[in-house]
Amino acid sequence: MPEQPHPPQPTPDDLVTPDTEAEPGLPAEPAAPVSRRAALLSGGMLLTAVLLVVLLLMPVPYAVNSPGPTLDTLGSHDDAALITIDGAETYDSTGELRLTTVSTTGGPGYPTSVLGALAGWVARDRQVLPVEAVFPQDATQEQLDEQNEAQMVSSQENATVAALEELGYTVPVTLTVHEAVEGTGAAGVVEAGDVLLSVDGEPLASYGQLIDLLAETDPGTTVTLGVRRDGTDLDLDVVTGEREGGGSQLGVFIDPTFEPPVDVDIQIDRIGGSSAGTMFALGIIDKLTPEDEAAGEVIAGTGTMDLNGAVGPIGGIRQKMAGALRDGASWFLAPAGNCGDVVGHVPDGLTVVRVGTLHEAREAVEAIGAGEAADLPTCTAADAA
Repeated sequence: MPEQPHPPQPTPDDLVTPDTEAEPGLPAEPAAPVSRRAALLSGGMLLTAVLLVVLLLMPVPYAVNSPGPTLDTLGSHDDAALITIDGAETYDSTGELRLTTVSTTGGPGYPTSVLGALAGWVARDRQVLPVEAVFPQDATQEQLDEQNEAQMVSSQENATVAALEELGYTVPVTLTVHEAVEGTGAAGVVEAGDVLLSVDGEPLASYGQLIDLLAETDPGTTVTLGVRRDGTDLDLDVVTGEREGGGSQLGVFIDPTFEPPVDVDIQIDRIGGSSAGTMFALGIIDKLTPEDEAAGEVIAGTGTMDLNGAVGPIGGIRQKMAGALRDGASWFLAPAGNCGDVVGHVPDGLTVVRVGTLHEAREAVEAIGAGEAADLPTCTAADAA
């Protein structure tokens, strides 16, 4: 039986894709009509997608704290040394002392979206709070910026004075009374504008000296304040009040004016608040001492610093620990007052050291740099109780 011929096979030129025009002279096949149901379904899906995007981007009344940037107080910021010192010899360091920050959304001008809040609830290193728990009601962004800037300036001044006095410098100060507190022994005795000169005949050479004298005085003691009022020197008897943590207080708000023997300048922009005080002070001490305290270690930390060298608690410490680890720190200096927020939340790879004073923080840095940190105190369950 003769072999049947095969039908001709199409060549590549015979294959027509949907994007290829039909050969002239041949009628194109008509497109299948779109049903009303399919059109409604497509339109509904598009509308749903748009509404979902709008919903996820809608602002919600929550603030979200996230790990912010960290900066080495011994290094540079915006191509300039973060801390510069004139009037004394300075020394280089091989280690890092990193201040830590928190990035927060939810304030004026920076609302938190639904998506941002959801991400904050899921992420372990973020914290979601009602916005009123973080930002003052009715405050504008300008007001918040001014407040943060003022706190930063005060933090830098406190850090400078505390660091210099920790190193043995005397920082001359003019102690001017801003006002007396009603209900205290100073009310009706001490006046705004009075300049404090002495306590019980002992001249006041520094702010720290005043704090130390009051710390050694029992509440209810009558002390004699030497003051200068409108150019006249007076002796005023004041009954001291009880101070939280022990010792006495005068019952006056003081506006100190310092004259540091060393000129310290701290350049930092777009970061506000007072929580960098401890790391500023440690950076100043490191630069002014020939010892290489950190000795190649990356040490981060946080904490306010008062004029007498006390380290105070801050907010967002869990986010700050996460940011420290992210940026290479192995050690973290935490205020003793924050131990309740630290215990159970320390990231793997980070060792926390509890500090209550600048002197303790300085000793901790020296011990870490020397490889002798095994006995340094940390936050425990007892501290958190």
